[in-house]
Amino acid sequence: MNDHDDGTESPATFEETFQAMRPRLLGVAYGLLGSLDEAEDVVQDAWLRLRSAEAAGGDEIRDVTGWLVVTVSRLALDVLRSARRRREEYVGPWLPEPVLTGPVLTQTDPAERVTLDESMSMAMLVVLESLSPAERTAFVLHDVFGLTFAEVGEAVGRSPAACRQLAARARAHVASRAPRFDVDPSEHRRVVDAFARACLGDDMDALVALLDPDVVLRSDGGGRVRAGRRPVSGAAKVARLLSGIGRFGRYELVPAVVNGWPGLLRYRDGRLVAVIGLTVAGGRITAVDMVLNPEKLARVTRADETRRCR
Repeated sequence: MNDHDDGTESPATFEETFQAMRPRLLGVAYGLLGSLDEAEDVVQDAWLRLRSAEAAGGDEIRDVTGWLVVTVSRLALDVLRSARRRREEYVGPWLPEPVLTGPVLTQTDPAERVTLDESMSMAMLVVLESLSPAERTAFVLHDVFGLTFAEVGEAVGRSPAACRQLAARARAHVASRAPRFDVDPSEHRRVVDAFARACLGDDMDALVALLDPDVVLRSDGGGRVRAGRRPVSGAAKVARLLSGIGRFGRYELVPAVVNGWPGLLRYRDGRLVAVIGLTVAGGRITAVDMVLNPEKLARVTRADETRRCR
């Protein structure tokens, strides 16, 4: 950034504003889409549109930050609407592409440049999938990222009053189904570590004790690898399924931060085969979300291979 002769800072250029906003823009797009690849495409599209507007003089853009958020939201909403049919035809449960932070990632990996709200856990994103695209957009933009209903209205093409109603419906739905986030991270990690020990030790009693009676396990193989076609519910059933994984060979569970919360990476013969998000409430696991689809693991695998080669 250049300084004026009088010592004051010159206004940020469009590119400087975009680069500073990029982590937040990726977070907004990811919250709406549940896919980091699609989120990056949307943000890149917004950048190209900003450059075109700048080349034309940029006179219509008085607030670059606001323009970027609204533009990314509009583009993501368009992608979300077209993605709904694809996800309805998806083989088995659909889970979001996991976003990991910590030592598993390289410093240059785009996932480290995502501003991810703590509420965007795997379990929360699964709940958001059940909302209409407009409801999801209103909820994510207003309740998660703090946009006004006037700004939400610009993104979804509805009045502020209509957006308020969309957000209220979404909020009620989320409140009835989404996990609570009052768990201390250290307590969450303690439960996750105990879960890993029980799985590796094939300790059925310990597994059942760690699982909530109404726990739900979802596994996303996308038709590419072996995975359950339907969610599995109940502590005993989930424990039996988890215990049976060991029959396919020895594996390793590595601690990781999955969408902002303690989770696990599962390796078999040194190859990443699953990212596991775990939801904890009241000292027990209420949801186990296992991403096995190789396409959704590709980004994590590339970053991990780079780290291991150092």
